[in-house]
Amino acid sequence: MIISAIQAVLAVGSGALVGFSLGLIGGGGSILAVPLMVYVVGVTDAHLAIGTSAIAVAANAAINLWHHARGSTVRWSVAIPFAAAGIAGALVGAVFGKLLDGRKLLELFALLMLVIAALMLKTRARAGVGDVSISRGNMPAVLGLGLTTGVLSGFFGIGGGFLIVPALMLATGMPIINAVSSSLVAVTAFGLSTAASYAWSGLVSWQLAGLFIGGGVAGGLLGTRLARLLSGQRGALNVVFASVIILVALYMLMRNLFAS
Repeated sequence: MIISAIQAVLAVGSGALVGFSLGLIGGGGSILAVPLMVYVVGVTDAHLAIGTSAIAVAANAAINLWHHARGSTVRWSVAIPFAAAGIAGALVGAVFGKLLDGRKLLELFALLMLVIAALMLKTRARAGVGDVSISRGNMPAVLGLGLTTGVLSGFFGIGGGFLIVPALMLATGMPIINAVSSSLVAVTAFGLSTAASYAWSGLVSWQLAGLFIGGGVAGGLLGTRLARLLSGQRGALNVVFASVIILVALYMLMRNLFAS
């Protein structure tokens, strides 16, 4: 894919938004990256957009994970087994995702986003237990939900943060700030797994991915700082999380509707 100067500038700006979202809510990277690549940068192949976004999101998630780890909000004992269970699921999901029509994939993606947003708003007043760790009691839920979110992440070609954050909260009862931070372990792992599958099929633009990653570094730093600020206000981060998902999902549905 040949990238023009205008597309390069748009890619850097889009990457900044992706990094900001990952730093703020631990997800939304691919929720934003895929439609930004398709509708703003102008990538016409939906599968190429998905594969490229997976690389960019994985790299930006790793950078933002480092920022959150410095604030001691990552629950490693839960995040690592969750991510491990999800890697196998992401590889399987990516195989089936590439078999589905790209436009139909984006429509299903948007509908799933709306369901998750509703669940996050429903639980916005829940405080959660901050000092959680893996145990016999929560291990089946952690591994089961990790596998499930991995399959869905691979199928839709996403880093999966908007699935992982509520899944971690459901499995362990942790607050959203810990779920946001811990989710980045799995977002990085899922993104790399999905990207490897798409790269093997030649569905990654490395130049475009590099531009997105470059823009995401600054955006991620700002997002992480805002997340820490909002975490002190009960329910605020949940509302922001859900609002981002709803807006992008509606936009994707409208674009696909008018393109019909």
